[in-house]
Amino acid sequence: MNSVQKGILALIIANIIWGCASPIFKWSLTNIPPFTLAFWRFFLASIFLGVYLIATKQCAIPTLNKKHWFKLFWYSLTGITLNIIFFFLGLQLTLSLNAPVIASAQPLLIFLVAPFLLDETVTKRKIIGMVVGTIGVAAIVFEPIYYNGLDGNFIGNLYLVLATVFAVLATLTGRRLFHDQNPLVLTFWAFIIGGLSFLPLATFEFGRNPLLYQAIDIKGFTGIAFGSVFSSTIAFSLFAYGLSKISASESSIFTYIDPVAGTILAFFMLHEPITIPFIIGALCIFGGIFIAERRIHYHPFHKLRKQ
Repeated sequence: MNSVQKGILALIIANIIWGCASPIFKWSLTNIPPFTLAFWRFFLASIFLGVYLIATKQCAIPTLNKKHWFKLFWYSLTGITLNIIFFFLGLQLTLSLNAPVIASAQPLLIFLVAPFLLDETVTKRKIIGMVVGTIGVAAIVFEPIYYNGLDGNFIGNLYLVLATVFAVLATLTGRRLFHDQNPLVLTFWAFIIGGLSFLPLATFEFGRNPLLYQAIDIKGFTGIAFGSVFSSTIAFSLFAYGLSKISASESSIFTYIDPVAGTILAFFMLHEPITIPFIIGALCIFGGIFIAERRIHYHPFHKLRKQ
């Protein structure tokens, strides 16, 4: 496999893991507070990745100037801190299967900011695609109002939209940042920055409940283990590597894998219902991307053969 194919395979595996993350984390959050889970997830992930860098004799200190360090902090803030805060808060309030479908709208958001950040021309076709996709996102976000009125599920869906926005900002920053630097080293530092950002919030949760750690059971430990090993160390490292090999707009198409893995696992693990508004919203999102790109890569495994 050439370097581009390896990058594509890395992104496929990372998005399968992240697709499974929504139902697993929702299950775990019934036992452990969100910021405590986030802190241990990235704190342990930084240790695991640091040990790997030492074992493979890779220098753990990147050669970055002030501008690049600023970008690394911005990548960590948007891609880890803010993304995970709204992701976990959203999961606590709404269905876990909504998370990967809403996140799959990332290409539409990239099309929206492309003229300003990527110097790309927005065509009439892309505008139509963004409108159709936005209708799909709105159908899922506003779905709770159809059935229950303005409740927590609606707020949870809005949190998931915000999490997706911050993920897009991180993707755009990461593409430029990881191109000339060791992606594993930068991911290691992003984990440290992200973990430290959650420490005050985790401390606050412990202060409110001093018996917190005595109450953690298999659900909480599963979330910490899955989050630190798979969803953080492995998936973020694979994502950073893949992002260093292909463009940001191309990398966004791999989010189509997430809703497949997430919906299947949520249905069987949490018995979450697949409703008509959910199906309509998902079809509009993917239909909007199809219109904007003139093709759809719902199963992007074919890119392994085409490169």
